[in-house]
Amino acid sequence: MITSTHGLVRDAAAADRADLVVVGAGIAGLTAALCAAEGGLSVVVVNKGPSWRPDRGEQPTSTFYAQGGVAVVMPEVRPTDSDDTDSIDLHLADTLAAGGGLSDAVASRPILADGWSSVSALIEWGADFDRDADGELLRTREGGHSVRRIIHAGGDATGAAIQRALHNAVAQRAGAGASIRFLDDAIVTEVRVCDDRVSGVSYLRNGGWGAVDAPTVLLATGGAGHLYAATTNPAGATGDGIALALQAGAQVADLEFIQFHPTMLYTPGARGRRTLISEAVRGEGGRLVDVYGRSVTEGVHPMGDLAPRDVVANAVETAIELTGHPCVYLDISGVHDFERRFPTVSAGIRAAGLDPADHRIPVVPGAHYLCGGVVTDDEARTAVDGLLAAGEVARTGLHGANRLASNSLLEGLVMGRRAAAVALGRRDLRPATAAAPQVPGPMPILDRDLLQDVMSRRVALRRSADGLAVAAEVVANAPRRVPRTVREVEDAALTLTASAVIAAATARTESRGAHVRTDFPQTAEVGESHTFRLVGGEIRETGFAGVAV
Repeated sequence: MITSTHGLVRDAAAADRADLVVVGAGIAGLTAALCAAEGGLSVVVVNKGPSWRPDRGEQPTSTFYAQGGVAVVMPEVRPTDSDDTDSIDLHLADTLAAGGGLSDAVASRPILADGWSSVSALIEWGADFDRDADGELLRTREGGHSVRRIIHAGGDATGAAIQRALHNAVAQRAGAGASIRFLDDAIVTEVRVCDDRVSGVSYLRNGGWGAVDAPTVLLATGGAGHLYAATTNPAGATGDGIALALQAGAQVADLEFIQFHPTMLYTPGARGRRTLISEAVRGEGGRLVDVYGRSVTEGVHPMGDLAPRDVVANAVETAIELTGHPCVYLDISGVHDFERRFPTVSAGIRAAGLDPADHRIPVVPGAHYLCGGVVTDDEARTAVDGLLAAGEVARTGLHGANRLASNSLLEGLVMGRRAAAVALGRRDLRPATAAAPQVPGPMPILDRDLLQDVMSRRVALRRSADGLAVAAEVVANAPRRVPRTVREVEDAALTLTASAVIAAATARTESRGAHVRTDFPQTAEVGESHTFRLVGGEIRETGFAGVAV
C-alpha cells in the first residue's frame, strides 16, 4: 500500500469498492468527499493529477486558479458605506440579470441562501480569508455585482487557499480514520451502469485498466476550456465529465454558453492555459482602454467595466475589430498598491516578460467557464440513478446564459455538500453486479490542435451558421480509434464535448448571454434551455431543461 506523507491512501488495489466515487478533486469534489466521509461513507476520489502538490508547476483543478473569490451574502455585516447593504434578494437579482433570462430563480435562491453556512464550514475546515484590522472579512466587487460581496484570500489567490484548506482537511480526517482514498494520476473512462443504475467506474492509470464498484458516482470534473487554443483553465479541463455523463445516458444543457473572460493576458501565439487577470482588478479601479486610450465599455452598459462578463468580453472584441490592434489594455494606474493586492496576477504578468509598473496590461477575451453542463436537480442528481454532478460540470440553473462573477466557487461548495447528502441517503445500496473493466471500444478522436483551431475560429465568442457547419463537419469526420493513453481519453472527451457544444450553438438561433450569433443578433422574447443526449452515437436534441430529471 502506498501512503502519502499526509496519510492518504493512494493504492488502486485498495480502492476497488466504495460507497461513493468522486471524479475530480476541486472545491465540489473535495467538499463532497469530506461531508460524505464525516457521515461514515467510504469515499474514493479519482483525480487526473496529484491531489495537492504545491511543489509541482501546474495544478490539476480550476479551483486552484480561481483568483477573484466567493460571492456570498454575509449576515450582520458591519456597514462601512452605502455600498455594503446586501441581501439574498439582491444577490439573486444580480445573478438573474447576468444570466440573460435563463437562470432558474427557483433553483438559484436556495443555492445563494446556503452560501454563508457553506462558507462558514469552509472556514472551519481552515480556509483563511482576508480580513481587516478589526477581523472583519474584506469584500470586493466584481462584474455584474451591485455591491461588494466577494470575499477573497491572499489577495487574488483565493482558489489556492481553498484548495489547500480542503486538502489539509481531507488529510486530517483520513489520518483520524475517515475513509477517504485517492486514486491520483488516473482518468475515468466510463461510468458503469447496470440494471439502469450506476455500479461504479472504470479508469486508466499508469497504462493499466481498473475499476471501482460503487452505488453512487459524483462527477466533479470541472469544465472544457481546452476545446480552445487559449484558455484560463488548467490542462485537465478537457470535458471529461460531459463525455462520461452523455455516455452513461444523462442529459446536458446550455453548452452553447461558454463564458469568455474579458481579461486574459495577451500572449501572441501561445497555446494552452494563459494568465487570467482577475475581475477584481477592475473592481479596485482598473480601466479597460483601447490602443488609443479610449474606454472600451463607455456607452455600452450602465455598469461600465463592471458589467456582466458577456457584455464586457464583447465590448473588448468590438474594440479589437474597430482598431485592428490585437488586444486592448487594462489600465491599472488607478489601482492602489497593485502588486501587494494582486500578487498572483503580478507574478503571471512578470512571467510573460511584462512589467506591472507599466500600468498597461495587454488583454483579450479567453475561454474561461462552461455555464451549462450535465442537467441536475437541486440536489445534484442527474437522470441516471446514482449519478450526481456538481461544480462547473453541472447545469443547476444558477448560471443561465452567463455566470455572475464568483458564483462558481459558491455553487461548487453548496452543491458538493448537497451531493454528499444524497450519497449518505444511499448508504445501504450495494453496487449492481458489473463486468470487469474493459478497454474502451473505438471512439471518435480528433487531433487536439485541429479541434482547438476549428473551435477557436468557428465556435468561440461569436458564431454563425456557416462557421458552425464547418466545425460540425470537421468533428463528424474525426477518425475512430481505441484510446489507450490519458491524452487519447481526453481527446475523445474533447471530441464528444465539442460535438455537443456545436449542436447546442446551432440549435440556438438567437444571441443571448455568452452565446452570440452574428447571423441572429437579436434575443428572443422567451428563452428556453435545449437538452441533448447521446443517441446511437450522435448528439441529438431531446427536449427542454426544467422538466423533472
